Amino acid sequence: MNWTQSGLTLGILIGVVGLLIFSSLGADAVLLGGLVAALLFNVIDAKTAISGFANEGMLTVAALFIVAAGVRQTGAMSKVASLLLGESKSVSIALLRLSLPVAGLSSLLNNTPIVAALVPAVSEWARKHKMPASKFLMPLSYATILGGTITVIGTSTNLVVTGLIEKRLGQVEGLRQLGIFDIAPIGIPVALVGCLMLVVFASRVLPDRRPAVSANDDPREYTCEFIVAEAGPLIGKSIEGAGLRHLPGAYLAEIHRGTTRIPAVEPTMVLEARDRLIFVGPRESIVDLQRVAGLVAAPTLSADVSFQTAERTLIEAVVAPGNPLCGQSIRDGDFRGQFQAVVVAAARDGKRIEGRIGDIVLEAGDILLLDAQPSWLDSHRNRRDFYLVSEVADSSRFRYDKMFLALFILVVMVLGAATEFVSMFQAAVAGATAMVLTGCVTGAEARRSIEMPVLVAIAAAFGLGESIRVSGLDKQIAEMIAQIGGDGPISALLALYVGTALLTELVTNNAAAALMFPFAISLAEQLGVSPMPFVVAVMFAASASFATPIGYQTNLMVFGPGGYRFTDFFRLGIPMQLVCAMVSCTLVPLIFPF
Repeated sequence: MNWTQSGLTLGILIGVVGLLIFSSLGADAVLLGGLVAALLFNVIDAKTAISGFANEGMLTVAALFIVAAGVRQTGAMSKVASLLLGESKSVSIALLRLSLPVAGLSSLLNNTPIVAALVPAVSEWARKHKMPASKFLMPLSYATILGGTITVIGTSTNLVVTGLIEKRLGQVEGLRQLGIFDIAPIGIPVALVGCLMLVVFASRVLPDRRPAVSANDDPREYTCEFIVAEAGPLIGKSIEGAGLRHLPGAYLAEIHRGTTRIPAVEPTMVLEARDRLIFVGPRESIVDLQRVAGLVAAPTLSADVSFQTAERTLIEAVVAPGNPLCGQSIRDGDFRGQFQAVVVAAARDGKRIEGRIGDIVLEAGDILLLDAQPSWLDSHRNRRDFYLVSEVADSSRFRYDKMFLALFILVVMVLGAATEFVSMFQAAVAGATAMVLTGCVTGAEARRSIEMPVLVAIAAAFGLGESIRVSGLDKQIAEMIAQIGGDGPISALLALYVGTALLTELVTNNAAAALMFPFAISLAEQLGVSPMPFVVAVMFAASASFATPIGYQTNLMVFGPGGYRFTDFFRLGIPMQLVCAMVSCTLVPLIFPF
């Protein structure tokens, strides 16, 4: 054993963990820096260093980002949120309706895009029902983490471990690849017990927090106009039944039906085809409205297919003094013909502009929300007609007509992997390809959905894990864990689980899994038992990141919107961590014997 190499590796690891905990650098930059250090000090060779970037586990994560984007862009996620929460009157009932289905969904999809899609939907539902979003967003993150432990494809952590197993197959006695549902006998009880804790304790221990900056704190009030599409799903529904009664931050100001103006809209009023609905609210509410199935931006005729595509996006632009339409109404100046864009909403001096969109007479300084092709941004950014042209983030329409197609692709992908007809990597790549080819997600959206920092962090962590094995540091640490845990495999398993769980709270789940995997293998070899229980224990411990917001990406994603403090995660996270540890460590040796 080369003590110099193992000492160098240990020093690199200490530096990596220290930077992950105390610096503001991203996990991808820190782990990549550690990998480069291991390469420069000749702990590993170049081939080993770059092997993680071609690992099937990492590439499977990339493909699943695209699959999840396809499900999200077809509106399935938003439908799920509204169906799940319904009209619950109490926090506990809402948590029950939210946590179990979300955990089930997370067992099939990567949890990061699920949380990204549901955070705004859950926050809006909480505002509508006058409940604090802080009671729901942390449980939302925890539910996706719990659900991710049910299947091998449920979380990137599981895929990292299966990728590491793939590399060591044939080299370690007793090591075998995991099927998609092999960990379900452990994951399902963990998820059920965890969700029960969320329902019982979350409403009691989580405080009523408000985000530091709310989307509806935007002082600008836009006036926007939408038409009820002919043969659309809103015809025959009441205002309340269509979900247009309690809009977060926005309200329905009036309706124009033919030549009749209805200023005081009753919630029981039934919608008819070509009704013109005038809304007032902040920009974020306008984004939500233009995603409602059956509503069309008012200047757009339902027969005009070119202005109905989901590839269009919202662009915010300020009218410049040199704009040729200043002093003219939007309709008389033929704004759409002049600029190939539809005015969806307008604001002036942060206040509502009275009247219908087409009748608004443009003035310099008016802020417009435009429905246009993404290329419009580049072609008009430097023109004198507009100032401050910028795209509204995440404002593309949902492709509701492809929702069931996207769900069908997801089901086929899961069945293909579950029956082992194809490998998980093949199923994920085929699913991602099908999402793009069928138009559930565009090529540009697919590229944007792939989170490169996550992939780089995973690939670099693979390389660092190899440096631990090559240097012999894994065997030294395994000996220490065996001594701490005694001679029995049960106590050693507990020591490994605790060590991994502590590390995942300090760094990231993927890094913790990759760094602890070599120790799990060496510990099994040290004790002369099967490596599978130790490998699975690492998988579950690395995913069980509940006690801090920094250990898991979804915790960070809800940290700001929920208005949480760092210590809020202690209140619910530490009990969750202990309970999940008890269930996992009890079931792992039963399902995967030593």
